[in-house]
Amino acid sequence: MITPDTKDWTWVLERPCAECGLDTPAVVPGEVAGLVRRNAASWVDLLAGDPERLRERPSADVWSPLEYACHVRDVFRLFDVRLGLMLTQDGPLFPNWNQDETAVADRYNAQEPDRVAAELASAAETLATSFEKVSGGQWHRTGDRSDGARFTVESFSRYLIHDPVHHLHDVTGTRAS
Repeated sequence: MITPDTKDWTWVLERPCAECGLDTPAVVPGEVAGLVRRNAASWVDLLAGDPERLRERPSADVWSPLEYACHVRDVFRLFDVRLGLMLTQDGPLFPNWNQDETAVADRYNAQEPDRVAAELASAAETLATSFEKVSGGQWHRTGDRSDGARFTVESFSRYLIHDPVHHLHDVTGTRAS
C-alpha cells in the first residue's frame, strides 16, 4: 500500500526544491510548454525499458516507475482541464482529485508501458499547446483548489512543471538542470 502524499507542495513557488533541484520561482512561464515537452520525452524514453522492471517498486510504499509515469500523464491531463477553466471562467474552483485513489482505481501498475508512453506524450503536447496560447493578461487569471490554494495562470504553470520534474527525479535520481 502506498502512503498517501499529504504535503502541501505550493511552497515550491517560493523557493527551489532541494530534492529535485528545480528552481521553480525562476521558471519563466512562457517556457513551460517547452519544459513540458522535454519532460515528456524523458518519460517516453524511460517507458521504453523492460516492462517488468518498470513495474518494480523500490519499496512497498513507493510507486514504481510505471505508476509515476501514469501519474504524470494524468497530471498533464488534469492541468490542461484546470488551465482551460482558468481561461474561460472567473475564479473557478477546481474539483478535488485524489491521486492515490486514482492510482488504485486505474490500476496504474497493470497498464501497458507503450500505451502509457503514447498517452503521456499526447497529454503533454495538448497541455504544452494550451500554455503556448496563453498571452497578456491571461497570465493573471485565477483559479482555486478546494484546499484554499489560489493560483494565477502564471503561478499555476510554475507549480505544474515541478510535479513531473520532481517525479522524474524520484525515478531516475536525475536532478533538474
